[in-house]
Amino acid sequence: MKSKGLLVIAAAICAAGILFFILINKIPVNTDVDVVAVNEIVKTVESHWPDTNREDYAAITLPFAILDTNGNLIYETSAGVFTTLNNAIKHNSTIVEITKGGLFIGKIIVVNDYKQTIHDIKHRLAMTVGIAFALLALLCGGYAIWLNRTVFKPFMRLQSFATNVATGNLDVPLPMSRHNPFGAFTESFDLMREQLAAARQSEYEANRSKKELVASLSHDIKTPVASIKAVIELMLVSATDEKVIRQLNTMYAKADQIHLLITDMFHAALEEMTQLHVTVSEQSSSILHEMFAKADYDERVHCEPIPPCLVLMDVSRLQQVIDNVISNAYKYAKTDVTVRCHIQNDYLEINIMDYGNGVDQDELPLLFNKFYRGANAEGQSGSGLGLFISNYLIQNMQGDTECYNRSDGFTVVLRLKLAS
Repeated sequence: MKSKGLLVIAAAICAAGILFFILINKIPVNTDVDVVAVNEIVKTVESHWPDTNREDYAAITLPFAILDTNGNLIYETSAGVFTTLNNAIKHNSTIVEITKGGLFIGKIIVVNDYKQTIHDIKHRLAMTVGIAFALLALLCGGYAIWLNRTVFKPFMRLQSFATNVATGNLDVPLPMSRHNPFGAFTESFDLMREQLAAARQSEYEANRSKKELVASLSHDIKTPVASIKAVIELMLVSATDEKVIRQLNTMYAKADQIHLLITDMFHAALEEMTQLHVTVSEQSSSILHEMFAKADYDERVHCEPIPPCLVLMDVSRLQQVIDNVISNAYKYAKTDVTVRCHIQNDYLEINIMDYGNGVDQDELPLLFNKFYRGANAEGQSGSGLGLFISNYLIQNMQGDTECYNRSDGFTVVLRLKLAS
């Protein structure tokens, strides 16, 4: 529709130009001799002959010259008038004979101003050509602007859009205009972008859910498996019957095999650990006693009284953190564990203290790094992710974690935000 409208406008401009050209050229250019003025000159000359006083011809505007019968100049109105018959004939001047009393007395040469006539013709022609070129330039300029707005700009936007899609940036829509002749075409591309973005988001959500599930389950299963192995080890110490010992060894081997399989599954999801979902709610601090009791599979945790308060936590994730810390204390310190709580500023601080050798002072800043394992972990199974995950989960509960050595052991501090 736009192109048809432009063609109609172009045809109208061309028709107007042709019509203007015709009208300009139909205006007559007067090249005829002014007979009345010539007759007036002849009568004036005849009435005043042979007197040629200049004042007698002051009212005459046409330039002329008077010659006698021999062709000699008698009078001229101004210098430059053709004063010979040859020059007059050559320049198409009007030559009129003068008679008086029926006798031929001379000739009058009346100059025709063909130079002005030619100048007028050239001026009209130049004006016509100029207007024609101006109309043509206007048409070309308008067509160029139309092409730029309706063709080139949309395709440049489409090129930028394609670059965004190719680089995976599917959040930038393709700008469209209601006057764009390629509207349906560009709309199809934008619908394609939306479909790609929706498909990528669905794939991302599915992968995130899968990896989060694998990471959560694999790490959560490792702790009870370690508890089972620890219980089997205690039973082996007290067992005396050969058959029971053999069965316990088989159970321990199978538990160890499960531990290795879970570790492999865990490692497959290591890079997605920071996608573990945390849902924070207000909970009473009294449930911490039950959490430590669940983590105390070796019955060596001594939990001192906990101040009653409301804290922000995800119960299941906090249980996971407590399991990790208690399991590490049993694994590396192999001592009893004391839990001591107090309120400090806006936090409930939980100090989980073992009585082992602690860690090297230079290693303290590195304990919460992913995959980092201290020198005391040599010979012990593990992936170096327990404290990393614990720190991540506590921070997502708006809390904080800290580790430090004491003179008589090692302490892990969990700070839980108090509910306001």
